Amino acid sequence: MAWIYLVFAGLLEIVWAFFMKKSVGFTVLAPSAITVVTMIASFALLAVAMRTLPLGTAYTVWTGIGAVGAFAVGVIVLGETASPMRLAAAALILAGIVLMKLSSTAG
Repeated sequence: MAWIYLVFAGLLEIVWAFFMKKSVGFTVLAPSAITVVTMIASFALLAVAMRTLPLGTAYTVWTGIGAVGAFAVGVIVLGETASPMRLAAAALILAGIVLMKLSSTAG
């Protein structure tokens, strides 16, 4: 169950990162509110997952999901550049997430 909480926490990290961008430095109310609410929910789910999972594993997977997901949203939704080097970097982060999951014995 901890892994499910962790994945949802990571997905919420993608949501808050996107809406933080849309908030234009917290100057637009609705995206700012969505950012704060999803941040709190993401942190709460991460905290629940950390009851079982090791700190390093949980934090690495959480940030990795957020980083790769935010990169993908940036490219797909916001039209950001998907250069070969940026794609390779995202692939390396994804590989690290997979290795961290495979190395974990908890949860």
